[in-house]
Amino acid sequence: MIPKTEGIVIKSFDYRETSRIVTFFTKDYGKITGILKGIRKDHKKFGSNVDKFSVNDLVYYHYRRSDLHLISQCDLCQFFFTIRQDYKKSLAANYSLELIDAIMAQEEVNAEVYQLLLNFLSVLETAKDIDKLVYIFQIKILQLSGFSPHLDSCVKCDNRIMGRSRFSMTAGGLICSQCPTFETTFTFISKGAVSSILHIERSRWPHALRLGLTKAVRQELKFVLNNFLTHHLERYLKTSRYLMASR
Repeated sequence: MIPKTEGIVIKSFDYRETSRIVTFFTKDYGKITGILKGIRKDHKKFGSNVDKFSVNDLVYYHYRRSDLHLISQCDLCQFFFTIRQDYKKSLAANYSLELIDAIMAQEEVNAEVYQLLLNFLSVLETAKDIDKLVYIFQIKILQLSGFSPHLDSCVKCDNRIMGRSRFSMTAGGLICSQCPTFETTFTFISKGAVSSILHIERSRWPHALRLGLTKAVRQELKFVLNNFLTHHLERYLKTSRYLMASR
């Protein structure tokens, strides 16, 4: 059976004189990479220019012995034109793509992560509070990909933490004041910031968007989430440098 699915363009590059290699994050098959032969020579051959973060209907031939598949049909469904007109929104969109590409393994199916990315781009079109939207996306993708920080209790002794505590990048969660630690990869985090993360994790997408964030909590989330992701991924995302600088 020839696979048919919906996919969002993560990245692409030209191949030889007429073709293009594109990585899609798809609803049914996860992250796939395929070649669109002749797309640069005959622009009418496909119904899409496969621009980044566009949504497309795909038909492709799956090669078992290769990670590079043949895209036989690609039709544009959604372009997100408003995002492309706004510099900061475009940065946020590209950051979401790079984060998806870094976290999700090739052909690892996760329909919830796909829906999260689609929700993020859809809301981003009209969003006024881009920073909060990015924080929610970061928290949700960590949760859905199985890498949520441990925030319900101390990661060392499992006791409940009522007030200000330490967040350990290495241990991946909170450390209470009673547990000794000699690591340098921790920062203090307030109860308000912890509660905000837990609220977003436990809430559905529309409810998470309604959460109000104080300036102080935003600063904590910015530092904790970005450093936790960097520590977890073991590298900096290129787009994060520009996105965080623009806030």
